[in-house]
Parts: sequence; C-alpha cells; structure tokens
Amino acid sequence: YQSSGAYGFRDQLQDGLSLCTARPDVVRAHLLGSAARQFVEGDVQHWWLPPAGQGVRTRMTDDRIWLPYVAMHYVDVTGDDAVLDEIVPFLEGAVLEDGQHEAFFQPTVSAQEASLYEHCVRALDVSLSLGPHGLPLFGTGDWNDGMNRVGMEGRGESVWLAWFLLDTLARFTPIARARGDHGRAEAWQQFAATVRSALERDGWDGAWYRRGYYDDGTPLGSASSDECKIDAIAQSWSVLSGAAEPARAAQAMAAVDAYLVDRDARVAMLFTPPFDRAEQDPGYIKGYPPGIRENGGQYTHGSVWSVFAWAKLGDGDRAGELFDIFNPIRHADSAEAIERYKVEPYVSCADVYSVAPLAGRGGWTWYTGSAGWLYRAGLEAMLGFHVRGDHILIDPCIPKAWPGFSITYRYRSSRYIIEVENPDGVNRGIAKVALDGVTVSGAPDETSGAVIPLHDDGAGYHVRIVLG
Repeated sequence: YQSSGAYGFRDQLQDGLSLCTARPDVVRAHLLGSAARQFVEGDVQHWWLPPAGQGVRTRMTDDRIWLPYVAMHYVDVTGDDAVLDEIVPFLEGAVLEDGQHEAFFQPTVSAQEASLYEHCVRALDVSLSLGPHGLPLFGTGDWNDGMNRVGMEGRGESVWLAWFLLDTLARFTPIARARGDHGRAEAWQQFAATVRSALERDGWDGAWYRRGYYDDGTPLGSASSDECKIDAIAQSWSVLSGAAEPARAAQAMAAVDAYLVDRDARVAMLFTPPFDRAEQDPGYIKGYPPGIRENGGQYTHGSVWSVFAWAKLGDGDRAGELFDIFNPIRHADSAEAIERYKVEPYVSCADVYSVAPLAGRGGWTWYTGSAGWLYRAGLEAMLGFHVRGDHILIDPCIPKAWPGFSITYRYRSSRYIIEVENPDGVNRGIAKVALDGVTVSGAPDETSGAVIPLHDDGAGYHVRIVLG
C-alpha cells in the first residue's frame, strides 16, 4: 500500500529485526544499505527513493538510533561482528537551516567513508543533546511522526526516546570498550547516568511515565493533560530498556492495563484520550479523527511493545491476552467479530479504531511494521526462542493455562524439534532440559533459560524442556 516505493530509514530497519533468525543475509545487506543513507554529520535520510536516492532530511530524532540498535541485534543473533568492520560511504548535502524542519533533495555520495561501527557511533554521538529537564530532544518526531510539533522549536523533550537511547547505549558501550574506544564509552556512561536521573525526577508522573514535554515545558502524557494522559510506549520501554526503577516500571505497566486495554472492543490503544480540542498542538496527529491510527487508536506497531514488557516482567497471562487482541485471526472467531473488524483476518493491521461507533474496526492492513513486531512478540517474547550465534536460548513466558508448545527450527542442514511442557501451569521458569534424552544445563553467561548448542551436520535433534 506504500505507493511511493520509498524505503523508510527506521521502518525497514525494524522490519529487519524480525528477519535476523530466518534471513540474516537480507538484514546484513540492509544494514549496510541503510548506513549508506547517513550524512557525514551523523543524521540520516528519513526516507529515500531508489535507485537514485532522492530523499528527505529531517529533524526527527529516533531514525539514526535504529542503525546501532538493529546492528547490535543482528550481531547478537548471528555472531557476525565482522559486519561492524564493513566500509560504507556517507552522504553529503545541504544542512538544514535554522527554522527549517525538512528538505527533499538528491544528496551526493561522499568521498568520506567509514566502518559500520563508525556510522553507528556517529549516529549515537549526534543524538546526545538534552533539553531543559535533562531529557533527549523530541525534534520533529521521535518515532511518532504525527507528533511533529511537540519539539519543533528545539526545546521539547521525549521520555520514550530517553528509554530507547539508554537501551541502545547499553548495548553498544561494550562494543566500544572492546574496540578500545574508551573515551566514547565513558562519555556515554556519564550521559546515561544523567538521563536516568532525569527520567525518575521529571519523567515520572506519579502513576506512570510521561511521554515528554512540549517546547514551552508543558508535560505530554501526564494525568494533568487534557488529552494523551498516558501513552503506552513510554511505559513499555521503561521495562524493555531495563533502565527504569523496577517498582515504577511495574506500576506503569499496571496503568497501561487499566487505561489502555479495551477488552469489550478488543483494542489496545496507543494512548488515551485522543487529541481533539486541547489547546496544545502536538502536530498532524491531531488531524486524524479521535481513535483513528496514531491518534488514540490501536497503532499496532507501538502498542505491541506491551507484549514484550509483560513477558519481561514475567506475566505470561497478560502477554498472552494482549497477543490475542493483536492476533488478526482472533477478530474472525465469530460472525459478530467479523462484522466489527471488517478487514482481512489473516494479515497484521496497522491500526484498529478505538472510538464508538467504529471501535474494533480494522484500518490499514498488510503492514510490515506491525507484522514484524507481532511475529517477534510471539516467537521471542512469549515462546522465548532466541538464536545466539552458535546456540539457541529458550526462555518462555506463556499463559499459565497453556499445556506447552513445540517449535521446529531448521538450522542450516540440521533440524531441531523443541518441545516445551508446562505441567505445573506456570508463566516462566525452567525445571528440566534434555537434548536427545541427555540432561543439559545453561551456559554460565546466560542469566536464565535453556541453552542448546547448534550443529550444522545434517542431523536431527530433539529438545525437551519442562517448565516449573
């Protein structure tokens, strides 16, 4: 449905996260292709048109950070850290002037080139500017493009971006240290400490985390807000980043469950209430009718991050319930559900409307962003299946009512049949692991889960895991 044929910098990098297990070759090529859309200053084209590469330079703040984030996930899954040494050229083009928010043009390929590692660290270094509360700048969009006027004057701040940046810095700092880049690693560590303090001081709203601050200092995503009182992604990433105070992160997710899950309409909203008549202007998101797409609907791509958060908290029941809400086939299990949903029940939907009389109706379907994240939510967050170089890590978090599940995984020429049993009705916890009938134990560097070695020998392997 994307008629322009453009590649989105953040969009297709996130799609790549879901392909690392099955098609790492595709992800590797796309990582290098994305790095080639980075300007020498460290920012990137928000989107570009192949083959010539015309595209738009913007002040959106999250795009570039997805490059190191996805690079680290790719390296974790494949063990292919050599990709960080691949040489890729930069782009050159006119820098945005003061007051200019974006520019569409044809950049030139720079004579300056560097390793993918250097592209990643340049993306991080250009993202370290902080606003008045010590939080990262919102810019003209911080993943939610529709909030393009929250920080357009250069002072607005993003709590979500803070969690995302802290997570990425935590992943990349050990790589910097291993490469002898100690000065940069120390600077990142100090920056992270400053941002963590700011998040707990000015990001916490009393029962959940704020979404950020407008240019004039007005909170966004606060109980004091007339609209967008609570936003899901600021809560889910407080958990996913591992950077929040644990009790607060758990309380924030309880607020998501209380305010953002409409069980009658089977909708998990991105935030509530929708923007409509409030004095503050967050951007073009306010132009959508209330409850449509990002404006307080179930914007699946971001809403599904809550599944990851519940699984990380060990609550497989809530993770499973939310997965069922996102699962399109569950919208076709009765005549009433079909009449309400109205769109294809076999593909992931970008958005589901949340406001009567259209609550529960599907919107834009065949959407790779929501499909990729939903796939990972099921396979990785709930079933706990993670490829890690030369081994698999299995660490499920499932509903207590599930008796178990099985996975068949082909690793090159070998085939692994993994059977997980849940006789005691638990969410998480592994009691026994056997590989071809022989008990195995976890690797010392793994904090939890069953560790199964991978062999490319054409054989078949049987893994039995008992939860308890």
